[in-house]
Amino acid sequence: MFTGIVEEVGEVVAVEHGEASARLTVRGPLVTSDAVHGASICVDGVCLTVVDQPDPASFTVDVMAETLSRSSLRDVAPGRRVNLERALAASARLGGHIVQGHVDGTGTVLSRTPGDAWEVVRVAIPTGLARYVVEKGSITVDGTSLTVSGVSSVDDPAPWLEVSLIPTTLELTTLGRREPGSVVNLEVDVLAKYVERLAAAGPRSVTP
Repeated sequence: MFTGIVEEVGEVVAVEHGEASARLTVRGPLVTSDAVHGASICVDGVCLTVVDQPDPASFTVDVMAETLSRSSLRDVAPGRRVNLERALAASARLGGHIVQGHVDGTGTVLSRTPGDAWEVVRVAIPTGLARYVVEKGSITVDGTSLTVSGVSSVDDPAPWLEVSLIPTTLELTTLGRREPGSVVNLEVDVLAKYVERLAAAGPRSVTP
């Protein structure tokens, strides 16, 4: 479990491609400082398990086919900068929102509109995810917890969402560098998916 509060921006230093998988080595001195084999680290919004530590500042993870098909990690290459966050400790503050690190799909940055101290970023989103996104709701973009500041109409054939990035987010995450055309990982609020599933099942009688 994560909060979407990025701890540091790391760098992919090596990629080994399998037939339907990949092994990544990522440099991130902060998140690796107390990492152990089996620890969970969120990489651009994807929860991955540490399988090796080639040096004190780096960690290695395996990425399976399902994750590659749903996330931007399918195109990852050495040199890519990635948002990193360690799993939430039970005693820590929940500063963002509940983030599982289970990417639902990818979006594409459409535009960036600067303000006096912020930027509004518009992202095209898959039609299948649009119903889970509401204005002032939570969204995870490349592992960053954000508030939806604008959203397309429910019948828009090309749905989009907007997020407003404050200077801290622009400086301390990769979202400050994602130009139009960039692919980003999206995780919608898991509560919305549970509500939809329960509503579809209909009412059930409870036998005492």
